This record gives sequence, C-alpha cells and structure tokens, in this order.
Amino acid sequence: MPIDTIVFFILILLAASIVMPPLADKLRLPASSVLVLAGFVISELLVSQGIDTGIRASNFQSLIVFVFLPILIFDSAFRIDSSLLKQNLGLMLVLAVIAMVLSALLTATGIYFGINHPTGFPWATALVTGALLVATDPVAVVAQLKALKAPHRLEILLEGESLFNDATAIVLFSLFLMLALATENTFDPVFALSEFAKLFLGGALTGAIAGVVGTLLLRITRPGNPSVMLTVLIAYGSFYCGEHLLHVSGIMSTLLAGLTVGHMDPRQPDTSEKARQSREQQRHTLGLLSELANNFVFLLMGVTITVAMFTERWLAMLIAIAATLAARVVSVYIGIWLGERLPGSTRVPGTYKPLIIWGGLRGVVTIALALSLPTSLEGWWTVQAIAFGVVIFSLWFQAPTNQFLVKRVLSDST
Repeated sequence: MPIDTIVFFILILLAASIVMPPLADKLRLPASSVLVLAGFVISELLVSQGIDTGIRASNFQSLIVFVFLPILIFDSAFRIDSSLLKQNLGLMLVLAVIAMVLSALLTATGIYFGINHPTGFPWATALVTGALLVATDPVAVVAQLKALKAPHRLEILLEGESLFNDATAIVLFSLFLMLALATENTFDPVFALSEFAKLFLGGALTGAIAGVVGTLLLRITRPGNPSVMLTVLIAYGSFYCGEHLLHVSGIMSTLLAGLTVGHMDPRQPDTSEKARQSREQQRHTLGLLSELANNFVFLLMGVTITVAMFTERWLAMLIAIAATLAARVVSVYIGIWLGERLPGSTRVPGTYKPLIIWGGLRGVVTIALALSLPTSLEGWWTVQAIAFGVVIFSLWFQAPTNQFLVKRVLSDST
C-alpha cells in the first residue's frame, strides 16, 4: 500500500482517538467501547470505497506487542502507588499467579466441554484459549472508581492484579501454545516448565537491572526533555533487551523496569523545583503516549473485526463468556482466601470481592495474544472469534454496568 494511503489512514485513526472519548463520556460509555465501534465503521467505509487499510492480523499483532504494549505496561508500573503496592504485594501475586493459573484451567475446561468438539477444538487449543482470556484490563473500571471516589486500596488491588496478571498470562500463553503445537513425541513437560521459569524470572531480573541502571542514569541526566526521552528509552530498551537479546519475557522486563524506576527515582538527592517539574513532565509524556497507544489498540481491533466471527461463532462466544465469568468468581474467592493468610496480609472487605470479579475486564493483552495465534494451531480462527466476543462483552456490558454495581456496593457499605 502507498505510504500516502498509510499516513491518511493513521490521520483518520488519530482524529477518531480525539473525537471518540468525549463522545463516550456523553453517552456514559467507556471510551474503549466507542473506539472499537469507530474502528469497525471507519474500516467498513474505507473498504466500501475501495481503499485497502493495510491492516492485517499479522502486522496488527506486531504493532501491539512491540509498539503499544511496552509503553502501556511501563506507564502503569511507573505510576502505581509504591507504598500500597508493598502492603498488598502478596495478595496481588496470589491473584495474578495462583488464581490466574486456576482461572485459565477452569476457563479452558468450561470451553472445551461446552464446545464439545475434540477433533475441531482439542484440549490443547482450549488451554491456549483459557490462557489468553485471563489477562485483565481494568483501565475503564479504575477510571470509574476514581470518579466515584472509591477506596484507594480497591483501585490498587485491581491495577496491581492486572499489572502482574498481564505478564503472567503472556508467559502461560506461550507455554500452552508450545504444548499445542508440539507433537506427542517432541513435547517435553520438564523443558516447557524450565522455559516458563526462564521467561518469567529471567524477564523480571532483566527488568530490575534495566530499572536500576536507568534510575542511575536519570539522576545524572539534565532535567527536562533529556530525562523524558531517557525514560521512554528505558521503557522500550528494557523490552528489547529482554525479548530480543536475552530471549526472556520482554513484558516482564518492562514491568520490573517501570516498577523500579517509579519507586527509586523519587528518592534521588536532587529535590529542586526543576527536578520535580522534570518528574511531572515524565509522567505527563508517559501518560500521553499510553493514552494514544490504548486508543489506537481499540481502534485497530475494530478495524480487524469481521461480521463472520459473530454469525458463525456466536455460540462459542457465549460459552466462553459464561466459562470466563464462572472461573473468575471461583479464582478470585480462592485467591483472596489464600492471600489473606499470607504473613502481613490484611483482610479484604467482603464488598470488594464482587467489584474485583466484575471489574476484571478483558482488553488489550487478550486482543494481542489472539492476533498472535499461528494459523497452524487447530481451531485458531475460533479462538480469535472467542477472544473478540469476550472483549466486546467486557467493553459493552461489563464496563457500563460496573458503574451501577460500584455505586450500589459502596452505598450499602457506608
């Protein structure tokens, strides 16, 4: 496709990302819901005029994973409240690792027996589906909680769970995909588990080192634009070093780098007004890039959606939605029960549990993983359709109704 057509299409998406969020506010809908619809309408209009958008599942996945996800993950980690993160870290890790693995297995089981087609949708494919559906994206819900002045701890639990959940889900997805693509004679469970540990722990170590080095460099870098550019470099550099140079999880690397820089940099000895302004400039720039990336992801999701997915795989979508919600209920209650029994953990109010369950929306990571599926995976198109259906349900039903649930639960607890 000519470069001028690509630029024209990007300008249209950029304009939509500016116009749609205010429209969503007036409609009292999450911006992501309206952005997906706008992307679909824009794509259909352009195609009807004979214009090829150039967006395909293959290049969409690369765009999300290598351009958008690193800045989204880094920004979330960079901003999270360090003190509340420490207080709730054990509970978050239980929810994001133990409960998430349980949720993936329960979701896979429900989908496998619900579809009941072992030749067209085998158990290995069900496991892959379960893994990509457990990654949560509570951006819209957290915004609602802030607007309603909900307890800050509830926000931290949702944000923290999602932050670690995304990285864990990506590694688990890679493990199950390896299982699905391997033949019975070549798959080695011990090797797969060692790969899981290498990706997860290796990515965490790489990110922590990148974060420490980046923080030291920030302390000697001139405040202002240079420090802002260095912060963006740390976000993408940590991902590149982990994913391409060391062959570990780039998302885990970016996550730990963001946590390290966000936690260590405020302790720098330079407390001048200029240094504080530089810190605010970093937060502002990361927030702008993160918002732009988030808007583009949902617009591009709308571009890649096809009507056939909903006409031919609607039953599979409904089965997956039911399985995902049921697994979420079980895993959250078990995860919180286990987390509360860790040394130093504090009790989670009972009113938080339904909000954590219903606030576990599916979004960016689920989309990226679904579009990264190789066509050699048996039932890959069904998995993509399921993922889109679950995300659409999250955006158009869960997110809007969550506002009423939050108001009801918080009013009953006061």
